[in-house]
Amino acid sequence: MTTTTYVILIRGINVGGKNKVPMAKLKLFLEELGFSNVATYIQSGNAIVRSELGAAAVAGKIEKGLPSAFKLDDEIVKVLAVSHKQLQAVVDKRPKGFGDKPDTYHSDAIFLMGVDPAEVMPVFKPREGVDAVWPGEGVIYSQRVSALRTKSRLSKVVSSPLYKSMTIRSWSTTTKLLDLLQEHADK
Repeated sequence: MTTTTYVILIRGINVGGKNKVPMAKLKLFLEELGFSNVATYIQSGNAIVRSELGAAAVAGKIEKGLPSAFKLDDEIVKVLAVSHKQLQAVVDKRPKGFGDKPDTYHSDAIFLMGVDPAEVMPVFKPREGVDAVWPGEGVIYSQRVSALRTKSRLSKVVSSPLYKSMTIRSWSTTTKLLDLLQEHADK
């Protein structure tokens, strides 16, 4: 049976002091679930795992086990497993120039969990001259002028019920996860 290496994106942990999950314990938890080549990256719920299971089964297994392994404050914790091919497509199909000027713009990949880009795009109401958003495959690309980020409407997305089906990663984290995925896929 073939194995696939996935980036695991966990939504809702280690945010604002809630749902604290130490990365060393997360790594051990993922290994105990039977995943191999496990690594974690920064405190915002990113991991790399290898499994014979499909993406949905990997995400479901992790999501189901998290509440029994960690003290979670609420039910907004969700898990998304992204294959190398999928993450490569997110990076390759980004809008022209997206993420190329980190000193000028804050750029984020907003990964969608069980919702379609067309369904969530109306939630984003970019402010002209401040924000820009583009739909992608399983992702929304969001960019805002750094000097004007306090005027951004991205924070308004948080009040939408659809926000529970999104997890945000900075563009630098997204590209770093792709690099780590490649390193672990080669092992």
